[in-house]
Amino acid sequence: MLRGIEANRIIVGAYTDRKGGVCPMLAAHRNGGRTSLASFAHAWDRYTGARGRARPASDRELHTLTAMLEASVARDELPSLDDVAREVRKMRPPRLFQRFDEYERAVAELGVIRALNPQGERTEAPGPRSAVTS
Repeated sequence: MLRGIEANRIIVGAYTDRKGGVCPMLAAHRNGGRTSLASFAHAWDRYTGARGRARPASDRELHTLTAMLEASVARDELPSLDDVAREVRKMRPPRLFQRFDEYERAVAELGVIRALNPQGERTEAPGPRSAVTS
């Protein structure tokens, strides 16, 4: 449709006019686009305030249509939110603790282990869900 509105004289209020103007959908069709959404034609005429008589589209109407089509193309080329989230999860290291209270408990257990063992001795710390017993 973008190529069509650049290559044709675009009108509102009708499919064609006697001077060779065409609606955006016919312009798209003439330039290889295969679309048949009647809802677009109705929305275009509603947006432009067409009153049943064909007239050339104003510069503002054409700029708005062009901007909306370009935004639609750009949006279609962007990855989906699910794809982006999946990529972020791949790059992010797994969390050791699911909840803050689990983290706090592990820190407290580590403090007890350090207090019970003399300097220089190493003891493996318990996992985040185990309890320290003396």
